[in-house]
Amino acid sequence: MDRRTLLKTGGMGILGLGVAGCFRGSGSMVSPALRLAPVQASWDRVIRTTVGLRPYRPSGFVLRAGRMDGKTLIHNYGHGGSGMSLSWGTGSMAADMALRGEARDAAVIGCGVAGLTTARQLQRRGFAVTIYAMTVPPDTTSNMSLAGWTPTSGLVDRSRRTPAWDAQFREAARIAYKQLQLLVGPDYGISWLDGYALRETAPPQGTEGGGEGDSLLPDDLRTGQVVLGPGEHSFPTRYATLRTSIRIEPSIYLEALVRDFRRYGGEIVIRKFDTPRDLMTLEESVVVNCTGLGSHDLFSDEELTPLKGQLTLLVPQPEVNYSTFGGLPGTGGFIHMQPRSDGIALGGTSEEGEWSLEPDEEARLRVVDSHIRLFSAMAGIPLES
Repeated sequence: MDRRTLLKTGGMGILGLGVAGCFRGSGSMVSPALRLAPVQASWDRVIRTTVGLRPYRPSGFVLRAGRMDGKTLIHNYGHGGSGMSLSWGTGSMAADMALRGEARDAAVIGCGVAGLTTARQLQRRGFAVTIYAMTVPPDTTSNMSLAGWTPTSGLVDRSRRTPAWDAQFREAARIAYKQLQLLVGPDYGISWLDGYALRETAPPQGTEGGGEGDSLLPDDLRTGQVVLGPGEHSFPTRYATLRTSIRIEPSIYLEALVRDFRRYGGEIVIRKFDTPRDLMTLEESVVVNCTGLGSHDLFSDEELTPLKGQLTLLVPQPEVNYSTFGGLPGTGGFIHMQPRSDGIALGGTSEEGEWSLEPDEEARLRVVDSHIRLFSAMAGIPLES
């Protein structure tokens, strides 16, 4: 029995996707197959809006090692919107680069997700590690992330890719995907979550079996999808494409990484570096640069540019345990929703080259109002004119 058949014949308990559908009789189809709790989307349930700047490089992240003033200098930055997804992988590869030398003491610059996972991978290889950073969780860019398994999000311009970079990406993705699965559970705030892409038209023929349709992601890391048609789902669109993926709750996850780093002897020092030469004053023999957007000024990386994104969070709803991508037709651009223990996160913005950390009120109005319309229609609640 394939997954689509299982969905349509009421096997929801087995899949952990929600309440089983109702049968009309032996062998009948489920209509609808899914009964999901609508988000209570309203302006009086908004609790905060956060802004984060993703470190984007059109040619992709930088992962390379070199020498400077007798020290090994390793760069690991520029992951765009894929830092939460890929950091265990690029951190592992950076740590392997550090192993090529004899020294077993390392300084990691930056305390976001790239810095913390790199530090842990170095510790696993026997290094004594100190993190130097201007800010620590919960005040890092990583804390502002929606966070989940989105390894190609805001990562690279297809026209700028090279075979060597593609190989780096695929190795990093495989390492990271395995590691994130091993950390699933409440201690790290990582879980599997069903996501529904909402649409009015059926996906193109041949895409129902799965795959992101992106040649960058290896076939073995593509998750399958199921296309649900009219009467097979709870949403106010004709079709909903279901895919199960990893969700990460940043506040829980980053604090857990800090805890683990300190548990294994790591130290965090608050310090600012203005030039690469400042890094050479450190005692450690290996320096790993995980400064994200900070590399724009620190290492004069002019290609590095921010992708500004913002999230508006609603009061948490424990009964909402699914995410959505897209909304009703004609509501003004792409939107997405993801539930977390600290709130229902509503998003749908990405501004390249925008350095401001101030919320965009026009974008906030669009995202929240679009979700109000979507979930009011899902609940059958008429909107006031």
